[in-house]
Amino acid sequence: MSEEKKDSGDQAEEAGKDFKEEAKKTANEFTEGLKGAGGDNKKILAGILAIVLGGFGVHKFILGYNKEGIILLAITIVLGAVTCGIGASAAWIIGLIEGIIYLTKSDEEFYNTYQVGRKPWF
Repeated sequence: MSEEKKDSGDQAEEAGKDFKEEAKKTANEFTEGLKGAGGDNKKILAGILAIVLGGFGVHKFILGYNKEGIILLAITIVLGAVTCGIGASAAWIIGLIEGIIYLTKSDEEFYNTYQVGRKPWF
């Protein structure tokens, strides 16, 4: 009977190890999936804001490019007032183009280019 207990104990220990490894694997897959689905990726938000509010540079602030966001905001407000809207139109066109570029890139390419590589324009 002690042989059977050892076999049962070994089987239980082996099953426990298998369960532990499988749980770690599942947790790692979940973590990777979360990162890929938007944990750190701001592609959709930045793209939509660039198309809708591009002239104000909101998408730049979302991505952490504060200097570039201030530049777009200043162009829209100051240069737009001085040039009767021509400067603001240029800033809105820049935002529209950037929004389209953001949304057409793959998640990985966007993340590597704009969040890891820190490419501020186009």
